[in-house]
Order: sequence, then C-alpha cells, then structure tokens
Amino acid sequence: MDFNEYQELAARTLNSNITQNERLSMLSMGLAGESGEVVDLLKKHVYHQHHLDVGKLRKELGDVLWYIAGFASVYGIPLSAIAEINIDKLKERYPNGFSVERSINRKGEE
Repeated sequence: MDFNEYQELAARTLNSNITQNERLSMLSMGLAGESGEVVDLLKKHVYHQHHLDVGKLRKELGDVLWYIAGFASVYGIPLSAIAEINIDKLKERYPNGFSVERSINRKGEE
C-alpha cells in the first residue's frame, strides 16, 4: 500500500458530521494523544525496564499516521507530497546522511 492509497482509505473513517473547526480540533487532540501513547510506551521501556511491545508500538504509530493523514485530507495534501517534501528537506539539511556537526550548526532553517 502506498501513502496515497492509505490516505484515501483512512479518510473514509473521518467524521463528516462535524464542522471543519471541530474536525481540526479533534485531529489536533487525537494526534497529541496518540503521540503521547507512543512516548509513554518508550518511556516505560527506557526508564521502567518494561519489555517494548513492538506490536503495540506499530498500532500506536498507525494511529499517529491516521491523524496525520486526516490533516492532510482536510487540506487536500497528498501524503506522498508530504513525504517527498520532508525527504527533500532532510537531503538539504544532511546531504551525506546525519551529522552531529550539521545538526548543531543549522543556520537559517525552520
């Protein structure tokens, strides 16, 4: 499955009975909540020595992706375009792969 197919299938489950502002609010809260669940899983693994349930992590990351796809759908932005823009930004920032020096000395970047 590619990003755009995922986005199309995920959009079927967006609530169409709410206003645009309510949808944006719901997506914002949901993204924050699901991101928090990912962070909590990793916190328990790193600091509490819990076994990292990779299956649960995959599901939570999928929930994060659903909310991102929802935002993209609301604004008519294909997920593939978001992925491409992000990769272009990373290539510009780290043309030879990650570098601590380039990370520390970022100039004029958002």
